[in-house]
Amino acid sequence: MKIVIAGAGETGSHLSKILSQESQDITILDANEAKLKQLKMTLNIKTVAGQAISIASLKESGVADADLFVAVTPSETENITACVLASKLGAKKTLSRIDNSEYLLPENKEFFQQLGISSMVYPEHLAGSEIINALKATWQREYMAFENGTMLLVGIKVRSNAEIVNKQFSSGYFDHTHYRIVAIKRPDQTIIPKGSDRILPNDLVYFITAPEDLDFVRQQAGKEEYEVQNIMIMGGSRIAECTAAQLPDHMRVKLIEIDKDKCHLLGEKLNNILVINGDGRDVELLKEEDIEDMDAFVALTDNSETNILACSVAKRFGIKKTIAEIENIEYIPMSESLDIGAILNKKLLTASHLYQLTLNANISNVKCLTNVEAVVMEFVVKEGSRVTQDSVRDLQLPNNVNIGGLIRNGKGITVNGNTVIQPNDHVIVFCMSDSVQKLDAFFH
Repeated sequence: MKIVIAGAGETGSHLSKILSQESQDITILDANEAKLKQLKMTLNIKTVAGQAISIASLKESGVADADLFVAVTPSETENITACVLASKLGAKKTLSRIDNSEYLLPENKEFFQQLGISSMVYPEHLAGSEIINALKATWQREYMAFENGTMLLVGIKVRSNAEIVNKQFSSGYFDHTHYRIVAIKRPDQTIIPKGSDRILPNDLVYFITAPEDLDFVRQQAGKEEYEVQNIMIMGGSRIAECTAAQLPDHMRVKLIEIDKDKCHLLGEKLNNILVINGDGRDVELLKEEDIEDMDAFVALTDNSETNILACSVAKRFGIKKTIAEIENIEYIPMSESLDIGAILNKKLLTASHLYQLTLNANISNVKCLTNVEAVVMEFVVKEGSRVTQDSVRDLQLPNNVNIGGLIRNGKGITVNGNTVIQPNDHVIVFCMSDSVQKLDAFFH
């Protein structure tokens, strides 16, 4: 597939990194020559220095025969214009990053398609949905549902009190159908578990399980269940607005924003939350606003360092669930080591969404995980696929690939070595980024 990406920021860079590992024909267009030079040194891509809305630069990047044109510059106007131009110049599909949720309304879809924009992504809306999921899944760090929740992927930070700690996989302890552990993340490595591996305290463990077994997973991981009702949000960003728009009725929110004018605007827009003008870094203000009574704290300012520090402070007040927006991707490993709670990065969420558009039609769902260089994919199995021709144990799957579960006739099933995959199964695969391309041969 020939793909042109306009915008070499973190979203464009991360997307090109994933795609270049699959030997896709990638060209990045950006005005920042230094950034392009750095990307070309580390990735197998082509680069073009120029503006996304320059017809000459678009032609030079090869949009005339591009299968997909993706515009992810910081400017919504530039992205939309670039997609219109790219479409007129011959790009088969175009996708624009936008800042206006109105554009996503169903009644506007045909209008933008007539302009030549195939689809749009609003990162803040994706982030808001992710926050709502995290507030519902209180004892989990990451959560992903497949086929309307028939199977789940959950990432859980386990402590020394967990039953599963220090149990070798070869011991038979994990030989049951309640869940399958597909990966273990430690500060310095990601492990696809084999017989001699074991789970250690403070590992981030990824489980595939069915909803009816989720409580069993929670008990095994040594976690307590609690409901989030009272939430404090720091920062009146667009993500905060998108989160407020998706809040369940039982959740009550106090939002602290330092800018007085923005507070007035938010107060008019968001009738379901209490907006407070103040500095969320002020510990005395947090006490006055009853931070100790909160079930969750969500830090959504534009500053990653502020969000990390704020969640650390909230943890000291005894808040169990903290969520930090961390837009500097290089800060994510440090944040994980500080144990601040769930991490949100809208650029990674956007890259996951865009990545799915480049994959085969038989992949119905994909997510790039925040804490590891890995993706989780849901394949719909075709008749005659190689993956149906032997038991999972004898398939000789690539290294760093783990099939965790499948959905058959609407029922979720955890996978083991004896499982034989059938046509039309929805198969959930955990895969390190460098092994994605090798899976094609098994599911074609």
